[in-house]
Amino acid sequence: MKIRTFKIGGIHMPDCKIAAETATVPAVLPAKAVYPLSQHIGAPAKPLVKKGDHVRVGTVLAEAGGFVSAPVHSSISGTVVRIDSVYDASGYRRQAIIVESDGLDEWEPSIDRTADIEGLDSHPELTPQEIIERVTSAGVTGMGGAGFPACVKLMPPPGTVECVIINGVECEPYITSDYRLMMEHADEVIVGLQLLMKALGVTKGYIGIEVNKPKAISLLEQKVSGLDGVEVVPLKQAYPQGGEKQLIDAVLGRRVPMPPAIPANVGAVVQNVATTYAVYQAVMKHKPLMERYVTVSGYGLSKSDNLLVRMGTSFGDLLKQCGGLPEGDVKVLSGGPMMGKTVINLDVPVVKGTNAITVLSGDGVYRDEPRPCVRCAKCVSVCPMGLEPYLLAIASAGKDWERVEHEDIVSCIECGSCQYSCPSARPLLDNIRNGKSAVMGIIKARKAAQKQ
Repeated sequence: MKIRTFKIGGIHMPDCKIAAETATVPAVLPAKAVYPLSQHIGAPAKPLVKKGDHVRVGTVLAEAGGFVSAPVHSSISGTVVRIDSVYDASGYRRQAIIVESDGLDEWEPSIDRTADIEGLDSHPELTPQEIIERVTSAGVTGMGGAGFPACVKLMPPPGTVECVIINGVECEPYITSDYRLMMEHADEVIVGLQLLMKALGVTKGYIGIEVNKPKAISLLEQKVSGLDGVEVVPLKQAYPQGGEKQLIDAVLGRRVPMPPAIPANVGAVVQNVATTYAVYQAVMKHKPLMERYVTVSGYGLSKSDNLLVRMGTSFGDLLKQCGGLPEGDVKVLSGGPMMGKTVINLDVPVVKGTNAITVLSGDGVYRDEPRPCVRCAKCVSVCPMGLEPYLLAIASAGKDWERVEHEDIVSCIECGSCQYSCPSARPLLDNIRNGKSAVMGIIKARKAAQKQ
């Protein structure tokens, strides 16, 4: 078995996959669901409902606010009680629609709730355009965390894309939601891949999975046996192999150029495995994206679990289902320990990009005190984008925006490999994030001025 990986940088992380062999169970239905209008990259969705409106499971609450945007659907039946600003996982207040449950769990009748698996062979009438339209109306977005509307990736410039790559890597510690999805819904994931291939007009599809998931590799290889153009690609265990540029490098041996280049520039479209499953549900079951797999995990929890969660459910409700927070100091993250963000309270709702809730306790809560740089260059050797993190961090701290832009700070994928590897516990990623945000603002203002 040939095992591939990306060529520049990377680190080996401890797995901490506590819930890997724990079957997914439904989460408790929320008494109140909170739906931020910005669950995706791009323009916020525009509300279509008002206070007092009755909604069902699957009712459209808000429509896409632009080309790069996505609609939002209700995950419970009940009454819209208000439209207000709430804190999201990033710590910012965002406009949101709040629905109070009526306890009936009444679904829109157009959604197919049967367990029957619909294959592409039995639906020859589906055209690429119809697939894209169903994915668009279902509000499917990238579910690995970035939140890019899936429909936009399905409309690249003609003739640019040669293949689809499904991201089943899940290289962050603790997170097992994608692994459980592959184990429990392999057939639907494969149909989802075929739908993506048909929508893009390509004949080659890959499913990339790291070798620390041998059961998933074996199962999917068995399922794709005999399918033309579909291949499971075993990958070396390395972080951040789940980054789409690193995954393309590992699978195809092609490097995506610096921004503004995108994967389509090297002939690939990458979709997360959960996104692929949502594409299947949207097209074959007419089901909007209103629930998702979420891992709730941490060594201090009495129970780590994989849950099927309705959007808008609070972190607090899910943690309560897993036995509540442990005693003492804890840190609750939306996502994994490398790229996740610490939440400011447990009222934060699950959204389309919430793949995990990670609870750190004990020594994991605190950072070491930063010490002077020892010039070891470990941060340079592990950077998967070939950047110089120590330089970007120093220049960002000094607000030398011209220098950091010249040094390609916008190419940073914020994986945290540099900060994780630093023997002096320097806050490299913190400073680089601040610098990247400032430079992207400068670039945006510059482009706006050029248009005037």
